[in-house]
Amino acid sequence: MKKNLDILQQNLGIKFNQPQLLAQAMVHRSYLNETTGADLESNERLEFLGDVVLSFIISNWLYQEFPNYKEGQLTNLRSNLVRTTTLAKIADQLKIGQNLLMSRGEKSSGGEKNPSLLANSLEAVIGAIFFDQGLAKTEAFVKKQFKSFLEKIVAKGEFKDSKSLLQEKLQEEFKETPIYKTLKEEGPDHAKIFTVGVYSQGDLLTQEKGKSKQEAEEKAAKAALEKIEDNR
Repeated sequence: MKKNLDILQQNLGIKFNQPQLLAQAMVHRSYLNETTGADLESNERLEFLGDVVLSFIISNWLYQEFPNYKEGQLTNLRSNLVRTTTLAKIADQLKIGQNLLMSRGEKSSGGEKNPSLLANSLEAVIGAIFFDQGLAKTEAFVKKQFKSFLEKIVAKGEFKDSKSLLQEKLQEEFKETPIYKTLKEEGPDHAKIFTVGVYSQGDLLTQEKGKSKQEAEEKAAKAALEKIEDNR
């Protein structure tokens, strides 16, 4: 295990003062079910810490980096940046999955490549780095790992809400903006459900329901984007 930890520390670019923290970050809870007599703890507590630390670092980074972005834009950008797929890709690049201790069943079912498991383990590693190295070095690590993903997301405009993305796509392709129509209102005044359709070139693209017109419009726009992508 020590040799693997040495290699992992090289991948992370961090020399731990307390290597046992990194070792703990590599223990999936399933491993404990098959291991007796070992003084081990799963990585769940470190994952809890890493999740909070990551959210803080990313939020602070985006706030400083994009002073003209409104709260909604920053929230969408952060959500795109810390989603499971991104975390799993970073974990895979760092070869975290290869160093995870897990049950035989978890391993045989592809645990080393499981996106959710990888994402959680990366958060545990971030928690371990924070506990061992402090905020400044953790921040440097996070920025180094997430920088290329942030640049791609901003370049593609993936952080924008679905209505904005759909409007840009239709303007680019057809020189028009989408039209939203409320097709139905159901339920009592305090609990109405709205059905909204989104139209392009006179045709209904999709329709969705929501507790407000705004929610239904956003859902309809998202569905329309997925439909357009599927038809390509």
